[in-house]
Amino acid sequence: MEKVPMTARGFNRLQEELKHLKGVERPAVIRAIAEAREHGDLSENAEYHAARERQSFIEGRVMELEDKISRAEVIDPTKLSGNAIKFGATVTLADEDTDEEVTYQIVGQDESDIRQGLVSITSPLARALIGKQVGDTVEVTTPGGSKSYEIVGIAFK
Repeated sequence: MEKVPMTARGFNRLQEELKHLKGVERPAVIRAIAEAREHGDLSENAEYHAARERQSFIEGRVMELEDKISRAEVIDPTKLSGNAIKFGATVTLADEDTDEEVTYQIVGQDESDIRQGLVSITSPLARALIGKQVGDTVEVTTPGGSKSYEIVGIAFK
């Protein structure tokens, strides 16, 4: 069983979503199905079919979340140190073409959000950065073309 690395923030977010699905969404869809059943013929009842479809989505997501939570390996970046980039590191990069600096934290797949500076451990950028140190240069193929970055800072926060 493969462990799923994530930060405590990502783990808590998955737990909150699971709690919401089980405590709010699941009971609501059960009520919607019961209400739609009362309207008669189920074969032509769009409300019933929509509610059943929603129920199927919710149950699938509950199973997915329970699986990820059970396999979670929660990593606290503040307890990490070293000179090399690893999961949880906050990395400052300088674009070698424009000298523009960007900062990203390497996080689990389910918590990535590029707008917030959170990149997935499975992303091409994170994979290129793992094991590198300040001063190293990485070449990353992005949808916009190839980019070259110099690593100017590594922090574990």
